[in-house]
Amino acid sequence: MLQSAFAYLSSLFASTGFWLPAAVVLAAGLMRGFAGFGSAMLMAPIFAVLFGPTDMIATVVAIELAVSLQLFPQARRECDWRIIGPMSVVACLAMPFGIWLLSSVDKNLIVKGVSAIIVAFVAVLAGGLRWKGRRSVAGGAFVGAISGMMMSVTSVGGPPVLIYLLAGNDPPSRHRANIITYYMATQIPLIAIMFWSGVAGWNSVARGIVLLPLMLVGSWIGAKLFQPENERLYRNVALVILFCAGAFGLLRDFIMP
Repeated sequence: MLQSAFAYLSSLFASTGFWLPAAVVLAAGLMRGFAGFGSAMLMAPIFAVLFGPTDMIATVVAIELAVSLQLFPQARRECDWRIIGPMSVVACLAMPFGIWLLSSVDKNLIVKGVSAIIVAFVAVLAGGLRWKGRRSVAGGAFVGAISGMMMSVTSVGGPPVLIYLLAGNDPPSRHRANIITYYMATQIPLIAIMFWSGVAGWNSVARGIVLLPLMLVGSWIGAKLFQPENERLYRNVALVILFCAGAFGLLRDFIMP
């Protein structure tokens, strides 16, 4: 029994090994714990290269969902539900269209697209650009629609939401709580839609379950390290790591010919 289980788990990482995905997940957990964002953006371009775009999405979402459930009980008390509620509902409604795109678009193009989105997001935040308009329910719903479609095609739906939410004057703890709550509210429907549509397979979810303990440990340590007064330092470290991950996806044909 144990031998067959070990053989099955070994087959999940046969072509990539275990330690590189494990290191990526641990780093992503640390980032998610102390910054509240960035874990999916770190895993997505690297896992898309290692496992393929479709398996990447299911694996990342399975891991992210478990971490969201871990962080949500504390975050929900500080969340701005007036903005996050409608945004999450519209994001879920947009997901089936993204699933359709996932099955229609060239897989290599998806890898490049994921990486380009992350590099562009880093450039926007590093350049100090912010949404200048007033945050509203309608505006949040529009952002949610874009995010939901992006999430189901690439697993990376955070950039438009983060840019929109950072327009407010909320303290770092409120930003973090909003982001954690949004992810939790959208990841459960996404994984359900992926299974219903036949896009997700059990192998990709099993891979996520194997890697999950590292993510939970990393996010727990990151949450313990979180200090609001060091928010700028956390954000800058996260941006550097995300830029490297995005550049890896864009340049992977040169790095891994």
